[in-house]
Formats: sequence, C-alpha cells, structure tokens
Amino acid sequence: MRNQLRWSIAILLGALALAAFMVALRPEPVAEERIEQVPLVVAIAFEKASGAIPVVASGTVQPREEVVIGVQVSGRLSYVNPAFREGSVVPAGATLLRIEDADYQNQVRIAEADVAAQTVAVLQAEEEVEIARDELRRFAQREGRVGTLTPLIDNSDYAARLLPPEQSTGEVPTAVPGASSRNTDSAGLATREPQLRSAKAALDRAEANLAVAQLSLERTRVSAPFHGVVREESAAVGTLVQPGQALGSIVSTASYEVRLSLTQDEAALIAGLLEAKEDTIAADVFYEFGGLTYRWPVFVDRVDGILDTGTRNVEVFLRVPSPLSGGKLANDDTGNTLSNSPPLLLGAFVTAEIAGTSLDSYATIPANALRPGNEIWVVREGKLEILPVRVIQRSDDIAYITTASLDQGGSLVISSLAAPTDGMPVRVSDGAGQ
Repeated sequence: MRNQLRWSIAILLGALALAAFMVALRPEPVAEERIEQVPLVVAIAFEKASGAIPVVASGTVQPREEVVIGVQVSGRLSYVNPAFREGSVVPAGATLLRIEDADYQNQVRIAEADVAAQTVAVLQAEEEVEIARDELRRFAQREGRVGTLTPLIDNSDYAARLLPPEQSTGEVPTAVPGASSRNTDSAGLATREPQLRSAKAALDRAEANLAVAQLSLERTRVSAPFHGVVREESAAVGTLVQPGQALGSIVSTASYEVRLSLTQDEAALIAGLLEAKEDTIAADVFYEFGGLTYRWPVFVDRVDGILDTGTRNVEVFLRVPSPLSGGKLANDDTGNTLSNSPPLLLGAFVTAEIAGTSLDSYATIPANALRPGNEIWVVREGKLEILPVRVIQRSDDIAYITTASLDQGGSLVISSLAAPTDGMPVRVSDGAGQ
C-alpha cells in the first residue's frame, strides 16, 4: 500500500511539472482588433418622380346588354335555330324559335272575313241613311205646301207630329221646338244615322280583332334582337311553351363592361370621375391569354353614386367596345390590331388601368418594400432610416408613395432585417446609396 501511494504521488508531481513546463514554453497570443459586424442589406435607388399616376384595379368582364328569350303566345315549338345553343353566336334578326301557326292563321282569316262583312254593313247603312234623308226631305216639302192645315192633322199621324214642316227652308228638321226628348230621339232614328254609327263601330272592332290576330301570328316567330352570344338555352322542337316562359338568354357582343371597385382615395385620383359623362375618360383593360397579355381600349361608362355597403368602395363601370376583336399585344406600340388576337371572354378576370391625376412628387417602389404600418426603410449616409409614407396607389407588384423627405433620395431597402432600428448602420450590397 505504501509503494502504491508513493508511485501515485510521483506520477501526479510529474504531470504537474510537465504542465508547468508546457505553459512556460507556449507562444504569446497575437492581439487582433475587434471588428463590429454591420448588417448587409439589398437596396435599390429611391428617387423622386412626377406625372400622372395610373389607377390600377381588377375586375370581371360581364355583359352590358343581355336579353331573356321568351315567347308572347302559347303553342308548340316547330323550329329551333341550330345556332341557338350555349356559346354560339347569332346574328341580329335571325329566327331563333317558331311556334306552330295554323291556329293563328285561321284566326287571321276569321278576322279578315269579319272585317269584310262589317265593311258591307257600313256601306248598307250609308245607303239607308241617304234613302231616309231623301224621303224625309220630300215629306217636308209636301208638308210645306199645306202648312196651314197642320193644326188639322190627325193625332194618329205619328210622322207628321215628329216632323212638322219648315216654311222658310224646306229642310228636314232635327228637332221640333217644344217637342219632347222622345220625339227628338225618334227623329234621329228616322234618319238611320245611329245605325250607321253602330255599323262603323262594329267595323272598327273587326279591324282591331284583325290587327290582334295578325300580331299574334307574327309573334309565333321569335328573332334575335341583336348580334350576340347565346349565354343559355332550354328549347327543343315539340316543347309546349307559354307566354312569359324563359327559353334562354343572349348577350350583345357590341360591347361588354368591366366592373371595378375603387377605394375612395383611388377614385379621388381620377379627375372628374364622379361628374364624368359617357366616354370622356379613357382607360385600358389587360387580359392574359396563352402566356401573352392583350390590351383593349375602354372608356368609363358610368359611376355608381352609392357606395358599396360591404366595402365602402366606389363602383366604376368600364365600357369595352368590340370585345370580340380589336385586342392587341400590350407591348405592341404599332397600334395595329391582331388578326389572331383572342376575343375578350365573358367572365374573364382582367386588370384595368385609368390615368390618374398628375402629382409633382411621388416615388414608385416594389410592393414588397412597403413594410407593415405603411413604412419603408431607406439607407442614407450608411444609416438606416425608417420613414412613414402615404400610399397613393398600390397593386400586387408596385406601390406609389410619398413622404416628407422624398427629395433627399437614398437607397430603398428591399431585403429583410431581423431587428431594424432607426439610425442603425447598415451596408448596401451593391455599394449604392452610401
């Protein structure tokens, strides 16, 4: 045990001696200057601009004119235009539907026969009036020659009491002074004029019935009110239809419209928007199709004078003339339309751009450079400045902003920082904006 203890102490002392020797022989450490790590950021030029700011918004293409196709008379469909199918284009005036018209043709023939019969009745009544007038005139002339015997006329002579003679003119009297209204009415009947008026009224009624029958016959044919696209249809030959029954709808292809929802600040950028008349404010609609972007020139058609109850935005309607043609590539400045350009499809999601008011001072920045709380990070003289800004207009890609110190320029930080603070030193990756 004593030997083991002695060996253990010897080994421990040897190890301590070796450690002291190695410490004594170590080289002196070289002193180095401490370098503070400055964050590196990616930035672009932050410059002042001026001019008109485009108001950009998105919307959906929708019909400007759409009519529901129906019938005004009942019957069985005998013909349906093959082009009257969903998605097809029909020209203006084309016959879309036709109803069996045998019954309506018979009604026209019956009405024509009634008109002919009533025409003859009127002619007969006119002849009877002339005959009655001649007879009464001759009777008046005969009685004028024996006017002194009038008091002696027998009371049973009804005609003599109705029509006393006129000594001065010899004309047929229409009324006898002091005679009763019954005698006056009888005198009118004696001339057959009421019968003539009744015959003419019957002829008017027959002509009106003929017009109704002819109109009903015309309504057995339903035609397209304008050149358009069939949006929906539900008609087949043999179907029994009733007046007012909807059988489809057609959308006019003369023009479409795009409905935009603008904030009140965006609407304020467009000069005279709320007071604008039709086609006085120009705009452009951009539609992506097949990997290419096409542009259609449009106009502000109208502005809804009532704010949307859900968003409190201003609803603006753009009119797109010639939506099936007239499109051109967005980057084509020749102004020539393309023969193979696609039509502007209903329901397409498009982007609209309206020229706004010109401003003297604003900046265009990437949308991702706008920080929460409407702030931006700008590098000036190697230090970070956090600036509050007013957003004039913003889209998915860019934003138009203005701030008090815009004239000072600098570099706009587009990268992220873990803990940014105002005044902290930063380095710009490309060396600009120091």
